Amino acid sequence: MRAAIEDGAALGPKLAQRGLLLVGLDVIGEHLTEINVTSPTCFVEITQQTGFNVAGMFVDALEKGLK
Repeated sequence: MRAAIEDGAALGPKLAQRGLLLVGLDVIGEHLTEINVTSPTCFVEITQQTGFNVAGMFVDALEKGLK
């Protein structure tokens, strides 16, 4: 899992430079298998499983970036 997190951290700035602020990274084991740019999701699943409000965090970040 550590390698996948490192991949995501490395990809983040590159994707953001291309205007992709919300993407989904699919990981199987230690392997990044897909980058979803047209329909990233799992906000509901993450919130249900962890209690963390992903959608709220995303909207807060967008609003902060607009100021």
